[in-house]
Amino acid sequence: MTLANATRIRFLGVAAYEIITRSGKRLLLDPFLDDNPASPVKHDSFDQVDLVIVSHAAIDHLGDTEKIVRKYNCPVICGGEVKAYLKARGIEGDQIRATTWGIRVEVAGIEVQPLECHHWSQIVMPDGTYASGLPMAFIVYADEGVRFYHYGDTAIFSDLKLHAELYRPTIGCIGIANPHEVAARFPMPGKMLTAEMSPYEGALAAEWLGLETVLPCHYLDASDPDVVAFEQHLSELAAAGRRVPRSVVLNAGDSIDVPAGGGAVQLAS
Repeated sequence: MTLANATRIRFLGVAAYEIITRSGKRLLLDPFLDDNPASPVKHDSFDQVDLVIVSHAAIDHLGDTEKIVRKYNCPVICGGEVKAYLKARGIEGDQIRATTWGIRVEVAGIEVQPLECHHWSQIVMPDGTYASGLPMAFIVYADEGVRFYHYGDTAIFSDLKLHAELYRPTIGCIGIANPHEVAARFPMPGKMLTAEMSPYEGALAAEWLGLETVLPCHYLDASDPDVVAFEQHLSELAAAGRRVPRSVVLNAGDSIDVPAGGGAVQLAS
């Protein structure tokens, strides 16, 4: 599919996104699909995949990366711990571009800027040992004027303002929820009171990043109370005279089109 005049971004639930560039390249970001109860697609639903980008090794972000890389013979951008895991699973090293904070890379003709992410990343290797590494946020230079920020599960921190100054993301996803259906897969004592960012912290992060458009994420259903709270906090910041982005709340499977040159974001039909 070649859109020519727009970049299409489709939300696939939790933190998974599909980006189709104006030239028709398909990018999958944190492709948690097969076991994602909200995702409208599975790992084998596409006619082609040109690039996978993974923020960290958590199962709801790494997702079906291995299956996708095998099926479509496409490259993946990831951190060192994900590279170690994929190689241990038999993925060829020449399909994997490992990087970390600050080291911008270009793969499949797409530039990706990894950014600092305040989170963790660990995974059980095939032999039962653990691998850990630096989680990443990243900016995907999808098309001219379309700089997509993926938060990578980060907590809020003040250098998000520096990221805005240096890289000027135009649109981005910010995680403000943690659905029970996902959290319940990792039983622990007590209970989780917020996600990596609370709805208020997510609203501040969206402001600090200088986004034109923000996509709240890390939920299964747009009626999630944390999504409602996020929208309310953005409205309160705007009423106080703060410059906040336009928020577009998507259900899994919904898409938006970003016209050539950026600017207003319109819902795709």
